Amino acid sequence: MNPTRRTVLIAGTAAALLPAAPATARARSTPTAPAEARPTPAPPAQATAAPPYASYWYPDSLPAGSPGAGITWRSLKSWRAADDPDLAFNASSVPLAPRFTPTPANTTARSGQARVQALVSFGPTAGNPSQGAATADYYALSHWAYLDELVFWGGSAGEGLILAPNAPIVDAAHRHGVPVLGNVFLPPTAYGGRLEWTRDLVRKDATGHHPLAAQLVAVAAAYGFDGWFVNAETGGGNTALGTAMLGFVTELKALSAARGQRVTWYDAMTVNGTVGWQGALNSQNQAFFQASDDLFVDFRWSAATLAASGTRAAQLGRSPYELWAGIDVESNGSDTSVDWDAIVPTAKPHLASIGFYRPEWTRDQLPADRRAPRDFHAADDRFWSGRSLDPSRPDAADPWRAPAVSVADRSTVTSLPFASVFNTGHGLRWYEEGAVVSDTPWNHLGLQDLLPSRRWVVRTPGRRPTVSFDFADAWRGGSSVLVEGDPDQPVVLDLYATRLPVGHHTVVELTYRTEAGTVDVEAAVATAEPSGAGASPPYTYPGANPARRSRAARAAGGWRTLTVPLTGLSGTVHALGVRLTATAGPVRWRLGGLAVHDTVTPPTGPCGAHVSAAAGGDLRLAWNAAHGPVRHYTLHRILPDGTRRFLGATGQRAYFLTGLRPEQGESAARFEVRTVGELYNASAPVTVTHPW
Repeated sequence: MNPTRRTVLIAGTAAALLPAAPATARARSTPTAPAEARPTPAPPAQATAAPPYASYWYPDSLPAGSPGAGITWRSLKSWRAADDPDLAFNASSVPLAPRFTPTPANTTARSGQARVQALVSFGPTAGNPSQGAATADYYALSHWAYLDELVFWGGSAGEGLILAPNAPIVDAAHRHGVPVLGNVFLPPTAYGGRLEWTRDLVRKDATGHHPLAAQLVAVAAAYGFDGWFVNAETGGGNTALGTAMLGFVTELKALSAARGQRVTWYDAMTVNGTVGWQGALNSQNQAFFQASDDLFVDFRWSAATLAASGTRAAQLGRSPYELWAGIDVESNGSDTSVDWDAIVPTAKPHLASIGFYRPEWTRDQLPADRRAPRDFHAADDRFWSGRSLDPSRPDAADPWRAPAVSVADRSTVTSLPFASVFNTGHGLRWYEEGAVVSDTPWNHLGLQDLLPSRRWVVRTPGRRPTVSFDFADAWRGGSSVLVEGDPDQPVVLDLYATRLPVGHHTVVELTYRTEAGTVDVEAAVATAEPSGAGASPPYTYPGANPARRSRAARAAGGWRTLTVPLTGLSGTVHALGVRLTATAGPVRWRLGGLAVHDTVTPPTGPCGAHVSAAAGGDLRLAWNAAHGPVRHYTLHRILPDGTRRFLGATGQRAYFLTGLRPEQGESAARFEVRTVGELYNASAPVTVTHPW
């Protein structure tokens, strides 16, 4: 990426680490529900109660001088999983989910052709929290259905060059079937790049192997992400260095493939070791493409060079869709002018795949006083779904050809039980069963639900309501789906494309609240695919049949749960939605949860919970994983009067707490850790006490 075309992440002020202290905490763990699991590795002796951050390294040699505040210089060469004090916080807990492609929502979206990659900077290189933070101002990426690969972009000469994605991002992506790559960034010399770091990366050992290739694969395996994006932009090299880099990438690819990992090469360094952005697949970078899974083609491509690149890929026995045509959206986002017909023409097969550089523009472009979650999602829906904000009705006059217009969405909703509370991974408060249990803004992308992929498909012959994620209220988590308007005909809202088996006892549950107007609510269930692209699923409305004994139970705060048995249906559920019929309007209606299940099994609790490090009021907690499916874990503090205070939630087996103080008359703090299952049912707690 030519330095004149993009922002280089340079070292800046990062959050200062809390004072380090040895792990001398005295604590006892009292499991109230026995459970066995593979043990949590004992923390290394140097573990401290400092907050955990996403990891970053230099290949080997470090810069001269001292790092800035909040920055830790580390060598990848010396990394060992057993010595990594933050591994439990940074390791993904969600395996990469398989996904399928339903019948496309419109006649222009295609499957098996162009794919979509995104290079995203979720935070600074240094000081990027491992477990979210106390702010809702965050790039909560949620349109995973159109993505095929996510690159955890970042790195700088003053902080570190090799970035491992933090666990919340990997968990959210994996839940939606999207692989995540770490980033190897060798910066241009104009931004502090040193050729020494390139040589460190590609150096061989006495056996003729590249030890840092093995290290990269080991990091990805330990952290649970899916490979590496290699971006070598430091100039000054020669043919010998180019040859060494090719050998390194070749070995990295071989080792990665053996572990189910991927390698994407960026079009910068050429085979002669110099940096020259080609904007094409050609003789200068073909060898690197052949040694990798994919090639990110620099922004300077043209219609002619992309066409020639696709032809060359085919001659090599490769797919043209293994070429990501770079689109720089950092500055203008969905206002960026793009020659879409050179990539995804409408009248002939696609010519290449799409490589978005910095789509977090949808957050960054908002004024500081308009970065509320709802404002961000409005901009993000515009970017991914298009100006119509309905993938089933694309606006042909929209100059921005959003991914939903060209690329078929995918889904991972294939097994029971399935549930969603439409949690986007950030919020202004935290809710449990409609009640606020924390009024602190937050983000933690690993807590994001499987979200509706087609936002928002609204089917009605009459007036259309608006649909959005809303953060003013929720059933659980931080968000819900809000439907507002004055519909004069029944409205069907598509929610999920699925492949869910229907059994004798399968039910659908909808948890909702009507805040204005009156609305009849029915589950919409389709047991077959639509007749063709753009057609509606063949919904039936089992809740409309009194013989099926649907029932709505009242819950707290005006919320109701409608339980609909799928009696009489068989086979596989292909689509889920909700039908709303307004009997008095205007309507303001909120969907807080959806679940499909046949049996309800309580989750098992974690075990072995303990304080692994402490420094004053800062604690690190750790525990062993629960048996069976785990959506996440919740943590509460038990106050002296017996009340429970919500502290947070995570998918990992470790949690950092800061700023704790003794309550009046309290000699020891008491914490509870619970497993939350797929249906949001909680296990019995494991109790941890920490003497003050």
